[in-house]
Amino acid sequence: MVIKNVNLETVCGITSTLPENQHPEVAFSGKSNVGKSSLINGLVNRKAYARVSQQPGKTQTINYYNVNDEIYIVDLPGYGFANVSQAVKAKWGKMIENYLRKSRQLRMVFLLVDIRHEPSANDKHMYSWIIENGFYPAIIATKLDKIKRSQVQKQLKLIREGLNVAEGTPIVPYSAVTKQGRDEIWELIETYAMAPEEALNEDE
Repeated sequence: MVIKNVNLETVCGITSTLPENQHPEVAFSGKSNVGKSSLINGLVNRKAYARVSQQPGKTQTINYYNVNDEIYIVDLPGYGFANVSQAVKAKWGKMIENYLRKSRQLRMVFLLVDIRHEPSANDKHMYSWIIENGFYPAIIATKLDKIKRSQVQKQLKLIREGLNVAEGTPIVPYSAVTKQGRDEIWELIETYAMAPEEALNEDE
């Protein structure tokens, strides 16, 4: 994907109405500080378009990035250990669930997990939750540059078994430093989210 232009077009809070977009949407979900903002910046070739923060739970809205007037990258609020009240976490959950169930243009969901660790209870819950809402998420294993190359396959196996992923689920190791994995992620997006629905149906 050649990135010509990127625009943070819509920001939805807890009480916002979802936009009626005309282009396909690809959503990115993951626990706080898993590297969602860094990934989005890498995908759109911008250094600081999506704000990167050391403070967990900084993303508290659903952010729609219009890429090339062709597709939306949708950044969902982080879950897990964010330093917010249970009441706020519950509202974020309802906001994410509302999006997964009601967005008419959502074509694909990615779940980000930290390659250094076995999936957490929150990761497992989110994976199951996404499936319950009708999607089989592709997995992005972030922070690839933080481990040795010899550890990669072992850690990917931990993720695959920890999440009990559906057969055939893509798991893409990604580094925000080297951008390794970027092309593979865009290939998945172009294949499963941007291809005409007729072509996808023919493959089934």
